[in-house]
Amino acid sequence: MEEVNSKGAFVTSLQRNNKTIREDRAANIAEDALIIYKRSIEDLEYKIRKAKQIRENALDLSPTNAMSLMVASEFDAKGFQEQDLALSLEIRNDSIKIAVLKARFAYLFEGGEIPSDIVVNDGVEEV
Repeated sequence: MEEVNSKGAFVTSLQRNNKTIREDRAANIAEDALIIYKRSIEDLEYKIRKAKQIRENALDLSPTNAMSLMVASEFDAKGFQEQDLALSLEIRNDSIKIAVLKARFAYLFEGGEIPSDIVVNDGVEEV
């Protein structure tokens, strides 16, 4: 029968104590959570940037080129207002989410404190 190498990864893993195992698990869990928090913040920042671009592009009333203008009778003022409001509210809500995520990130991963101006109760920001 072949002798097992006591320096191999499998045997070393079996010989670890509970403290080492808990530390490894904690590090893996914390790393996963950290990545998800960072990714969520980046995704929201990108979403806001795209919403702002769409909102600004809606101001371009030249349908085909810089020399043409939209005829007043073709302009849908109600549709423009509804889209502008929807995008503005989306930007505002996502900005609040980013502020909360950043505050929680600092608290959870950097040892910071939650700023007093960001207190969340039932999903509503209090100032």
